[in-house]
Amino acid sequence: MAETTDGVPKTMSETHRYDAALAADIEARWQDHWERHGTYETPNPTGDLADDPEQAARPKKFIMDMFPYPSGAGLHVGHPLGYIATDVYARYQRMTGHNVLHTLGFDAFGLPAEQYAVQTGTHPRVSTEANIANYRAQLRRLGLGYDQRRSFATIDPEYYRWTQWIFLRIFNSWYDDEAGRARPIAELVESFAAGERPTPDGRPWAELTDAERATVLDGHRLAYAADAPVNWCPGLGTVLANEEVTADGRSERGNFPVFKSTLRQWNMRITAYADRLVDDLDTVDWPEAIKLQQRNWIGRSHGARIAFPVGDAGDVVTVFTTRQDTLFGATYMVLAPEHHLVDAVVPDAWPAGTRDAWTGGHATPAEAVAAYRKQAGTKSDVERQAEAREKTGVFTGAHAVNPANGERIPVFIADYVLVGYGTGAIMAVPAHDTRDFAFARAFELPVRCVVEPTDGRDPADPGSWDDAFASYDGRLVNSASSAHSADSARSATEALSLDGLTVPEAKARMNEWLTAAGLGEGTINYRLRDWLFSRQRYWGEPFPIVYDEDGIAHALPESMLPLELPEVDDYSPRTFDPDDADTRPEPPLARNDEWVHTTLDLGDGRGPRKFRRETNTMPNWAGSCWYHLRYLDPHNDQALVDPELERHWMGPRDGLPTGGVDLYVGGAEHAVLHLLYARFWHKVLFDLGQVSSAEPYHKLFNQGMIQAYVYRDERGFPVPAAEVEERDGGFWYGDVRVGRELGKIGKSLKNVVSPDDICATYGADTLRLYEMAMGPLDVSRPWETRAVVGQYRLLQRLWRNVLDEATGEVSVAAAEPTEDTLRAMHKAVDGVRQDLEGLRFNTAIAKITELNNHVTKLPEVPRSAAETLVLLIAPLAPHIAEELWRRLGHEDSVTRADYPVADPAYLVDETVTCVVQIKGKVRARIEVEPSIADADLEARALAEPAVVAALGGAGIRKVIVRAPKLVNIVPA
Repeated sequence: MAETTDGVPKTMSETHRYDAALAADIEARWQDHWERHGTYETPNPTGDLADDPEQAARPKKFIMDMFPYPSGAGLHVGHPLGYIATDVYARYQRMTGHNVLHTLGFDAFGLPAEQYAVQTGTHPRVSTEANIANYRAQLRRLGLGYDQRRSFATIDPEYYRWTQWIFLRIFNSWYDDEAGRARPIAELVESFAAGERPTPDGRPWAELTDAERATVLDGHRLAYAADAPVNWCPGLGTVLANEEVTADGRSERGNFPVFKSTLRQWNMRITAYADRLVDDLDTVDWPEAIKLQQRNWIGRSHGARIAFPVGDAGDVVTVFTTRQDTLFGATYMVLAPEHHLVDAVVPDAWPAGTRDAWTGGHATPAEAVAAYRKQAGTKSDVERQAEAREKTGVFTGAHAVNPANGERIPVFIADYVLVGYGTGAIMAVPAHDTRDFAFARAFELPVRCVVEPTDGRDPADPGSWDDAFASYDGRLVNSASSAHSADSARSATEALSLDGLTVPEAKARMNEWLTAAGLGEGTINYRLRDWLFSRQRYWGEPFPIVYDEDGIAHALPESMLPLELPEVDDYSPRTFDPDDADTRPEPPLARNDEWVHTTLDLGDGRGPRKFRRETNTMPNWAGSCWYHLRYLDPHNDQALVDPELERHWMGPRDGLPTGGVDLYVGGAEHAVLHLLYARFWHKVLFDLGQVSSAEPYHKLFNQGMIQAYVYRDERGFPVPAAEVEERDGGFWYGDVRVGRELGKIGKSLKNVVSPDDICATYGADTLRLYEMAMGPLDVSRPWETRAVVGQYRLLQRLWRNVLDEATGEVSVAAAEPTEDTLRAMHKAVDGVRQDLEGLRFNTAIAKITELNNHVTKLPEVPRSAAETLVLLIAPLAPHIAEELWRRLGHEDSVTRADYPVADPAYLVDETVTCVVQIKGKVRARIEVEPSIADADLEARALAEPAVVAALGGAGIRKVIVRAPKLVNIVPA
């Protein structure tokens, strides 16, 4: 950057008029200046970075954006919305006396880079690092004030070393329900060894083999490998988490079919934290919509577990229900097709009298079940549970016993029951559940009313109903039985009657009866399933796990971290026919035999041994679960984070009982993916004493989306938006008339607008102002390139208010502002401060514009007014503010200047307008002092000529005074 001897930047442009060329010159020079002088480097209160004690001692603000994933396409104008917003807020906080930590890293593992590598043969690291470099350049051009010393990418080995370290902490932990927290697995081993905790089969711990001990511990570990139903996507060659499958049963990436399959995969026992994940939502400042999504995803519900004897071999199926009061109305049972007891209860032949509609046209129950299972495996969980779809199923040939009345009821399998929710089995009460009612109608099953309808329908004739009656308002009917035997293996149960009870009373009574009869108990259930943590991909963090010759998993010692990704000849997992559900994953790492099979000394006293490495990799969510912590201490190679730094930046404090980041801005689409996962990891670290904060993010703000117009031809194909003209009352692509609709911005829609182009045409400050002025930050808004010029003109007027365009010299006057200007200035200061605190950037810009317009009309611009304008706009348009601040004679960066504070004396209006009404009709408006007394205001109103004329000499019955704004006169 070129500077004069007094440190004032030289202007390289030949003109003094603020235009695109001058804006580009100013912006480039100040960006260089900020980088060279470390303007945005944030000092820590302790440690090597405590190089600015005065700054470090200020109140802190930790402000974060959600990680960007650096794609090869670069940024479009929709991407920077949140980044600009947090930058404006961070700059404002610096100017109001805070030590601000604001930086940005990159979430760089995952599928897009790997797919690009497969297509081009370029190593994923090469393409990803090139993308990151491009993103950094684009973000720098926008003038974003990040502390670049703290930036990193999740693919850096020095970063994912600690991702692996955290995984091992989770692997070597278990959840102690009695203590309500995670504890080291070594403490559980000590408990087993000391006989304080019995082993599953009662044998002493010392008598168990290594494999048996490993199996026991795996049943408790927070990270464990197990055979479980998974979402298998042959087209991608990998398994997917539930959250990565669309509602129509296809992969979120690639849109391939997804099937249910049983595979051995790594899981995280996030279910152990279900209650805390729900309850602690009350401690954070998040949008209620996001909290609701998390609560619904976790799905905590109160109900009962009930045991149903099934078949002739003594098998018992347990169901979970929230409507245990309706047990007498259960007329059939449904198992999920994947339920582990299905094969056990299926008889060799159909029972006598089985209806044809129940068999699916198959000769035996086994054939019917196998065929239906294959059909159900093609549907996603969301699709299977869709309310509107036709209910399908098949009879297993088995019967269950309803424990309430001893009745034998048929057992079906149907895909609307999920093995991953509850117990994978339901008691079907068609009279009081819509899905059960539809299934009963389809298969001609009995419908028995046990909750008296309150809407007039006949409880004695549920066959005439159009749908189930699911209300909680009625009283129980048809719900009594005498003592009976639930099955031949049980003694007779006591008589039970729920008739006449309300639903809550019936639930409580049923819970008591189930417990006394040994047939179940009241309990809590969750929709949340354990987090599937394996991916059959190359471009991800390797698991720091090896298996011995007996297949037992062992953690690598910390001295062997990071376990870096090896080179492979082919980055692609083997993909299959997208519709072939019978295939199995083959991860790329398995092809590097030299890396997979290794000899290691794990430091356990057993010397070097042969091991096999885990060939799955972690999902891309792993690196983003903890990146907030690395921002605090990015170069620490001895610990995850210095405890004192974590306490300073994230620890609990007044108003933040669970601590966390002060402001976290990102998209609402991460409600049940990243946000839930990050909360889980953070809580485990909290339990293990690694962090003082129980929640990672205290305040969450979801920015809206910038959309753009999509233009389509008569075939419905998008055409380049930049080449469309508006003429003759329509939109034209050359000679073709096209339709217009509002949609996302994307290459496939041919409506991408690059921020680089806007910066080149108007400057980065104009782009920043336009994106902040488009509307409320949390609302989606349409991009309109032609509207950008409005903010460009605001900056041009501001420039002219400070400088002479002919000479480039400062043109402000030393004169003091008039009373009118002082009031305009201080009202603007007060309003803008409130708006910036509340992230209402659009209204802040409106207030700045109003003040700027006021100043523009003055015969001469007072210096104090000019400086106030520059300071007000500095967080929003930092480059022009730096330039004008320096030209106004200030040596220090405007970034460190104090933000203006309003004088309350100038916030009170000198006069206010009082409306005078007669019989409710406005007859006059008078200017009065804000502090005018009721009696004085009444006298002024009655003396007003227009009021006197309107009364016409009539008497007055009543005068209502609401000083200082209203007088209402009621004539006699």
